[in-house]
Amino acid sequence: MGKFEIKTDKSGQFRFNLKANNGQVILSSEAYTTKAACENGIESVRKNSQDDGRFDRKTAKDGSPYFNLKASNGQVIGNSEMYSSTSAMENGIASVKTNAPSASVDDNS
Repeated sequence: MGKFEIKTDKSGQFRFNLKANNGQVILSSEAYTTKAACENGIESVRKNSQDDGRFDRKTAKDGSPYFNLKASNGQVIGNSEMYSSTSAMENGIASVKTNAPSASVDDNS
């Protein structure tokens, strides 16, 4: 089962990472000013990760595929790492869809 990890960054803002069973980060959040907002972001990932239309597939300037997960209002709630191929990116999306709904929350803030 996957896991959300909440952490506080150097500026005191809250962020979360969604990790797969193997411990690899598959989605990273934007910065939140409060822990409650960060927790709401996690709930938004749980809900929106089940809608394939919420995954915005992108290509970086260097050609690396990556994706953003967006909420229903179009706001980005998480982004992926850069992938070596489109198929690897699609595997990352599938992993978010599988892990996010039942992932536990580990609060390291």
